[in-house]
Amino acid sequence: MAVTIYDVAKAAGVGIGTVSRVLNDNANVSAQTRRKVLDAIEALGYKPNFMARNLSRAQLRTVGVVLSYLTNPFQVAVLQGIEQTLSQAEIDLIIFNLDSQDRRIALLESLSEGRRSDGLIVISFSLPTTFIERFRRYNIPVVVTDNQDAHLPSVFVDNIYGGYLATSHLIRLGHRRIAYIQDHFKAPNGPDGNWPGLDRRRGYTKALLEAGIDVDLSLIHEGDGHSRRRGWETASALLSQPAPPTAIFAASDMLALGVMEYAQSQAIRIPQDLALVGFDDIELASFAGLTTVRQPMHQMGSEAARMVVELMNGNSLTEHYRELSLELIVRNSSGTPQAIRS
Repeated sequence: MAVTIYDVAKAAGVGIGTVSRVLNDNANVSAQTRRKVLDAIEALGYKPNFMARNLSRAQLRTVGVVLSYLTNPFQVAVLQGIEQTLSQAEIDLIIFNLDSQDRRIALLESLSEGRRSDGLIVISFSLPTTFIERFRRYNIPVVVTDNQDAHLPSVFVDNIYGGYLATSHLIRLGHRRIAYIQDHFKAPNGPDGNWPGLDRRRGYTKALLEAGIDVDLSLIHEGDGHSRRRGWETASALLSQPAPPTAIFAASDMLALGVMEYAQSQAIRIPQDLALVGFDDIELASFAGLTTVRQPMHQMGSEAARMVVELMNGNSLTEHYRELSLELIVRNSSGTPQAIRS
């Protein structure tokens, strides 16, 4: 069990207010009392919580947000929801971008010891169990968003249903050779993480099997990142096959927009020659006429921020898990029911 400020106060024979004053270098403590408190801290191995120090100083508290692609419009929209809610609570936002495998472990170690923020919001992936235990030990609340974590409060959508919704739409339009493309993500501890794209693929597979369509692994492609360039490259590989797909479901709108750009460069007509569905409904999707599965990005961030603030204030959550709704937004890129080329 983690050592608390109460344990230090008891060992030193003082009140917790005195311990707090010592931790905050308050001059209104005698040298003798200060020494007793410092000796108790050393003997017990107490590591003060950054949140508690900020509260005692009446300073602005901080929440760290850990994400993987700072340039991804989806994560930017989630961040906007987080920032708005934290700003209303007078809490600062610190962004930690896990774009480098080399610095992930060091960053998480620093965060889990309370050296960087008072609370944490993780976007789109799960933390390794060892780090979850460390955050709990140091009394640092953590909330996961865009993913459901069995061990942490989470705000999420049903990504399996989302993948099923998108693929079923294409099947209803008459398509049978439907490709699926997603990004590839390495979790902070090395192995593949619990990444939303994996659940969207499960939904894609479920829709195909229910329709009596065999899952063709040659139509499932993975790339490194959510970028349009990855969508372009993946589309090039898929559409160069001897029997190319007639439709593509992309796990993000950015990937779908890359597919759209490649198709235009090759005079492949959308949706006449290739139907296309994305996921997220970022702002660019409506301008491009992209059919997509809309998830409430701003609300996702706002709900996660609200939950972490409640925990930082010492309150219990009425909902440990918060599932938000998805909606299929049909635009020009998927077309209408018609004869599909073989």
